[in-house]
Amino acid sequence: MNDTLPYGHISNLRRSQRLSLGFEVVVTARRENGKASSEETKTLVVSSRGALLLLRTGVAIGEVLTIRNVQTQEELSCRVSDLESSSQLGMMEVGIEFITNAPSFWRVSFPPADWTLRSPEAKGFRPQIAAPVVPVVAKKTIR
Repeated sequence: MNDTLPYGHISNLRRSQRLSLGFEVVVTARRENGKASSEETKTLVVSSRGALLLLRTGVAIGEVLTIRNVQTQEELSCRVSDLESSSQLGMMEVGIEFITNAPSFWRVSFPPADWTLRSPEAKGFRPQIAAPVVPVVAKKTIR
């Protein structure tokens, strides 16, 4: 994948696996007047390179934010990479990417980049083949 794509560029290629996990985070934005605006929220999806979360605070693609993992208190700078309106009133789905590489920020072990559901290690649904049912016929005993 071309890592120099402009912010907001939509691509079907993924650089890392995504997991649907809800981590409590605090997102802080620096406003033009120099004041900080913070909001508590939860992630919808996480990856080793960022997250998707819901925000009420207005942000713009390319804007630099600070995200704090409430569980670990670790903070990272991140950049807004995608914005979508949400079905939740007054909120936006905000895609963020970490500015520096931080694969352990979520304290989750992510699958390798080349992993797929077709990998031998994947524990996907495999239909079980049932043994044929043989009817049991009771024999009459003649006396």
